[in-house]
Amino acid sequence: MKKLIIAVLALSCSAAFAADPAPAKTPQQMKMTTCNKEAEGKKGDERKAFMKQCLSAKPAAPATQQDKMKTCNADAAGKKGDERKAFMKECLSSKKAA
Repeated sequence: MKKLIIAVLALSCSAAFAADPAPAKTPQQMKMTTCNKEAEGKKGDERKAFMKQCLSAKPAAPATQQDKMKTCNADAAGKKGDERKAFMKECLSSKKAA
């Protein structure tokens, strides 16, 4: 009976640790990661100034549906029929800003 209880406790503990993924990054941490990647190759005062500007920048306003439609239409130039239809569907449903 003791072995059964110990086995159940061991399984529940291991399941609890396995179910706990790494904590999600905060928006500031994601911004820091992005700015660090963009600052590659810069050194000294140039890097310091870039990081200050990058980290203090406000995020761009999300694109309106109308803006996305204009951008997608321009990008779809030359496509016709099913190819254009598929492209427009993908383009308009994407989460990225235009």
